[in-house]
Amino acid sequence: MDTFSTKNLALQAQKKVLSKMPCKAVVATFVDDTSSEVLDELYRATKEFTRSRRAAQKLLKDLVKVAVKVAVLLRAGQLGTEELARLRRFRQRARGLAMTAVSFHQVAFTFDRRVLAAGLLECRDLLHQAAGPHLTAKSHGRISRVFGHLADGDFLAALYGPAEPYSSHLTRICDGLNRMLEDGTI
Repeated sequence: MDTFSTKNLALQAQKKVLSKMPCKAVVATFVDDTSSEVLDELYRATKEFTRSRRAAQKLLKDLVKVAVKVAVLLRAGQLGTEELARLRRFRQRARGLAMTAVSFHQVAFTFDRRVLAAGLLECRDLLHQAAGPHLTAKSHGRISRVFGHLADGDFLAALYGPAEPYSSHLTRICDGLNRMLEDGTI
């Protein structure tokens, strides 16, 4: 029996083309201005923490590629009922995590890296489950790398610490997250 499907071929082509696009072009096409600002600040904080421009660029490219691929899967209707439910839980958890991150920034002495790290790792697991067999092992590796970095206790401690330039980065990240929460984009 012939298993050729034009729909599957088109979906594979979309994912392949998107994976080859430069990061800025993808961000400009699929991400709004506020999200782009948050990602830019995350890049700067990561660059400062890792002391590597290349590592920070790779992290952001991985994040954007995964987000775009999940969006393509969603738009193409490739996710089943259970996968959509997990993606909804992921979105709810990410929204709650954003609120927690902002409140940790706004209220002095409330920061708890374990809470943020556990929430980020839970989001990672939900995304792995939602994407399931639809993404390659390489894409699942990207998910693990991105959330692994974001959930790194040392990175979170540096980001929420009083030292510059992290304090400035965190302020801009939280301002952007606040706008995204108000707009309902997260």
